[in-house]
Amino acid sequence: MSPAEALALLRERALVCARCPLAAGRTQVVFGVGNPAADLMFVGEAPGREEDLRGEPFVGRSGKLLDLLARQEIGVAREECYIANVVMCRPPGNRDPLPEEIEACRPYLEDQIDLVAPKVVVTLGNFATKTLLATTEGIGRMRGRAYPFRGAHLVPTYHPAAALRGGSEVVAEMRADFVRAKALLGDPR
Repeated sequence: MSPAEALALLRERALVCARCPLAAGRTQVVFGVGNPAADLMFVGEAPGREEDLRGEPFVGRSGKLLDLLARQEIGVAREECYIANVVMCRPPGNRDPLPEEIEACRPYLEDQIDLVAPKVVVTLGNFATKTLLATTEGIGRMRGRAYPFRGAHLVPTYHPAAALRGGSEVVAEMRADFVRAKALLGDPR
């Protein structure tokens, strides 16, 4: 079975998932999208309102910034990457995901990472970074370098929503992290 076929089966299971209370309030599951053979994977926190309505990660204002930075700093279009979230259902009022919600979705995220097998994973914000690196350190301390991760590299950076709120300084730091990810894509590891 190809990674694309395996991802399609995983997506079908995810669409009917009811492992946590978020399932009751969602419009739809927001499963990962993109190239199933991508060298680059982005992992965010959770769907927002736009994502919940459309069923696709990073389609609102944050997604537009993510697409722009990926194109400008890494030279890749959205379709060439794979994009997923720590949780697949929108938390009420866009609150932070709870530990039990993260744990309920973790197998789906880990399976997506394993099936795509990217060379570089860029975590977008605190929740993705803390979840994948099993750390309690905040994104401000974790970003600015790369970490070994499942035989690949993990590059933490700010969530695009934080950059939209934080202005040009945060965007500049995201750009630097994306340049780091681009350099690592050429690493034969």
